[in-house]
Amino acid sequence: MLTLIAKLLKALNSDDNPSQIALAVVFAAFIGITPLASPHNIIILLVALVIRIHLPMFILSVGLFTLVAYLIDPISHLIGLQMLQAEALQGFWHALYNSSFWRFMAFNNSLVLGSFTLSVLLSPLLFFSARSLIVNYREHVMTWVQKSRIAIWLKGSKLFLAYAAIEN
Repeated sequence: MLTLIAKLLKALNSDDNPSQIALAVVFAAFIGITPLASPHNIIILLVALVIRIHLPMFILSVGLFTLVAYLIDPISHLIGLQMLQAEALQGFWHALYNSSFWRFMAFNNSLVLGSFTLSVLLSPLLFFSARSLIVNYREHVMTWVQKSRIAIWLKGSKLFLAYAAIEN
């Protein structure tokens, strides 16, 4: 657990581009909010591994968003159900269901469709807010913490030793 917290702090304090870390949070939101066995998660995971993102932040965020998913699953289900029952979209859903690929992707499941839609809608907000939080953290909090007496005291603790032992 200490190693995971140390990796998070190392990511926030590193010289990595804040956009890479924020993109890791966005990809993790897609995987964490949608049901894990959904086929589109494999595609998202492959894209996340091909694009240069911060993997420890990605893994930590998947765990966080998986916990959040249990709270918002009823909302995701309602969104998906409303979309599947919309009269104007019935022809579209029938055309997708007649295709083997889209049937395999399970977008006829209200929870999968609703959670994926919610992830798409939240992704710009997540990206820009995570990026902004990282930049503000680096500019204000990190410099203040490094000068405080608590930081000097923590540099002798096990957390800092785990933090210092992690290689880039």
